[in-house]
Amino acid sequence: MDNLAALASPQNIAAAKALATPANIITALAVMNFLAFAAFGLDKARAEQGAWRISEDTLLHLAFFGGTLGAYAGRALFRHKTRKQPFCGRLHFIAGLQLCIAVFLVVFLW
Repeated sequence: MDNLAALASPQNIAAAKALATPANIITALAVMNFLAFAAFGLDKARAEQGAWRISEDTLLHLAFFGGTLGAYAGRALFRHKTRKQPFCGRLHFIAGLQLCIAVFLVVFLW
């Protein structure tokens, strides 16, 4: 419990706020979208070669942590995982969840 209290210390909260600048957030989202896009391309290439694949969980995690647009772009460009269920439903759920969070942040915290 002491470790949890240390994480929520005023110094750590101030450091987190200092790092959460718009430029840093945009950079992090750009990196996550690039990684998601690249992962879909790499997985498609490996699928065509019959090689070891990137797990669906990894692809979904990349989308969940900010790479949704890159995931959708990779699906469209590489025509990969476009019809596979329940993967498509999970990706749509993640996108919907992120949209709801964005609307909430704009409406209540702007």
